[in-house]
Amino acid sequence: MKKILFTLFLCIGLNTFAQTGSQVREVFQKIKQESKIDGTDKTVYDLLDEFYNKNLQAEKDEMTPELVQRIEKTASNPDTKNLHILLLFLMYQQHISRTAMVGKPSDPGFQIEAMNLLETETKDIYGKIPAIIYIYKAEALDAGNKKSEAKATVEQGLKEYPDSIPLKVYSYLNTNDEVLRNDLVKNHPNHWMVQQFGIR
Repeated sequence: MKKILFTLFLCIGLNTFAQTGSQVREVFQKIKQESKIDGTDKTVYDLLDEFYNKNLQAEKDEMTPELVQRIEKTASNPDTKNLHILLLFLMYQQHISRTAMVGKPSDPGFQIEAMNLLETETKDIYGKIPAIIYIYKAEALDAGNKKSEAKATVEQGLKEYPDSIPLKVYSYLNTNDEVLRNDLVKNHPNHWMVQQFGIR
């Protein structure tokens, strides 16, 4: 019962307690202590991957109620392996959504620290960093005016995920590479990011 309440408490109020980069690290360590870590259990990794595919890689937002329910169910189950990764990801999502909803800029320190933690943790546990982490980390670094680090993150992400449309978009915006532009315009003209950034 204690673990269920702990998990519920975390899901509801994580962002309330982790408003800065240093606070997110503290909260994450507490969550991690309660998590069961298992590199062979890909449930959380697969959810992050599906979230990426339906929200970022797809031409239009394809987020389904079923995926949202699976994420909620997984996040609320204290027996979920590697739960700390999913909860930190959700904390990040909540931070971005809340700040956007009220028209305030997000906190780059929070974003960068959360993405650094997720990058390290996913690599340590799964041996691979999900595409969405590269994208969010690049956005966080860019928001924190760390342009060269953001660019390097995009390029590293493209090495791992050469078919990632969001990473191609960010790479094109960084480099104005005509080959990338032609690929995006020819093969992905209806992708929401291609349209959002007016790539023609």
